[in-house]
Amino acid sequence: MNYSNRSDLDLLKKLVGARESKRLYQGSLKPLFLCAPHATPAQEKFAVAKELVKRWLSEELKREPVLSQPAAVRDYLRILMANEEREIFVVIYLDAHNRMIVSERAFQGTLTQTSVYPREIVRAALRHNAAAVIFAHNHPSGVAEPSRADEMLTQALKQALVMVDVRVLDHFIVANNAILSFAERGVL
Repeated sequence: MNYSNRSDLDLLKKLVGARESKRLYQGSLKPLFLCAPHATPAQEKFAVAKELVKRWLSEELKREPVLSQPAAVRDYLRILMANEEREIFVVIYLDAHNRMIVSERAFQGTLTQTSVYPREIVRAALRHNAAAVIFAHNHPSGVAEPSRADEMLTQALKQALVMVDVRVLDHFIVANNAILSFAERGVL
């Protein structure tokens, strides 16, 4: 079935029923995927749906080289980091064929920054026997522009990993629906 031409409200009705969808939907899907500690059964369904989509995208990245599916990488990072209130730093460890081995939340910080330690990234890359990595962090402010500190960190991580023969393929900044790629910007 093709649901792409259906409205958000029509799709929500299929998932949680007409009454609940009208009660929950306020013109944006974003709040629906924030699962509070005392979530309603409908909110739990949205959290489950989000987790299933994240797992499906993870399967895709493990099956095919990430360089052949840049949209899947972006979608995975968007859903992984959506609605985070604090900065988080994620590392996707890749095998020699650029397929995902594992994705890990390496560090978590505050609203505006997180401390990242190159030594820990190198240790994890060796532990996972990674040939390459992709970095990603979010900007809860909603602005996807890299700071000078972001650029300097990326270079420091790249230098540390080159010593153990691990390539850095990209560093993404996720901010709401915007995703910036350092490789596409030419700052990698």
